[in-house]
Amino acid sequence: MASLTQTRPMPRSLSLRLPILDAYLLREIAGPFLVVFLAFFIFWGLNIFFIAADYEINRHAPFFVVLRFVLFRVPQAVPMAFPFATLFAGLFAMGRLMGDNEVTAMRTSGIPLWRFALTPMLFSVAMFFSAYAINEYISPASVELSTRSFYQMVYNTDSLPVESQFFRKDPDTGNVFYVTQVAPDNKTMIGVQIFQPGHYGYWSQTIQAKTATVDNAMLVLHDAILTRYNNDGDVTAQNRSKSFYISLPLGESAAQFMSSINNDPWTMSSKRLAEQVRTLQAQGVGGEALGNLQLNLADKFAYPFACIIGMVLALPLAIRFGRRGRLIGAAIAVLTFFVYYLMMTAAAAFGRNGAIDPYVAAWLPNIIMGSAGVVLFWLEEH
Repeated sequence: MASLTQTRPMPRSLSLRLPILDAYLLREIAGPFLVVFLAFFIFWGLNIFFIAADYEINRHAPFFVVLRFVLFRVPQAVPMAFPFATLFAGLFAMGRLMGDNEVTAMRTSGIPLWRFALTPMLFSVAMFFSAYAINEYISPASVELSTRSFYQMVYNTDSLPVESQFFRKDPDTGNVFYVTQVAPDNKTMIGVQIFQPGHYGYWSQTIQAKTATVDNAMLVLHDAILTRYNNDGDVTAQNRSKSFYISLPLGESAAQFMSSINNDPWTMSSKRLAEQVRTLQAQGVGGEALGNLQLNLADKFAYPFACIIGMVLALPLAIRFGRRGRLIGAAIAVLTFFVYYLMMTAAAAFGRNGAIDPYVAAWLPNIIMGSAGVVLFWLEEH
């Protein structure tokens, strides 16, 4: 007698699975990408560390301040790390498949080249969005913290970065700073004078101090005399103070130094850069100052987009040269990146001086390299 009980069909799994071809290609690309990505960051970090080591070894800056400076500066490499790692991964992974004749076998079985390139291109698009997000939201805050650490590192060394008997003008405020000599302890300045300019050619205020020391982000003037002048250069007031504080660096107020407001383009998001550009344009300011800001604004999108350009180039190059071995792929990746960097540097120089539009200058390397990649891919497909 047949059982009246019927077995219910098992519910279909809700988990999403990539097609076998896509999963296979993704594994081939992800490994080289991670290796090169981490290697790029390690190289960048070591380069910065060796620069900062002078403050740690020779000037005895606090170790953890130096370490914080190095670690927070590393995300600055994001715009270059992602495109180079994507280019290398595409050449290395696709070159291996080409060397093992797997690409030839797939094409012989009827898989078109565009289908074979779909997964690498989607991977490059994902890297583009990742690079853009990190460069836009994480790197500015990280570099700002690194900049603060740098000031703390410089002004907490045993040997102050001050030249005696040398007038130093602060370009931001116009203040002139003069130190007669530095004491043998290399931490005390003797005979300090600060001149603050007025609007009509005379000094608005001068500060003279017997000695001065540095306390974190503050310059402490001891036994200071503050003299104020009117528009005719006559003395209007004179005060003495046992201790007088000025923030460091001298071109910033204490509030600016400790806030997130910074004029370094690396510490600004696209929104803040765009505001800076509009402000300069409204004030009629042009030249290199405006060109630099416009370049940095365009690079916020152009640099991450190089991930896609790198893969567009890597695919046809790997198909054409992959059979010659992995070392050839690595060499082509380095050479291509070097050419891209030279083009980027040259275009930026033309963009700064106004020879070409800064926005065009930022995108010109992507346009040229991307066009070359599309042409090579079309030739391989046909």
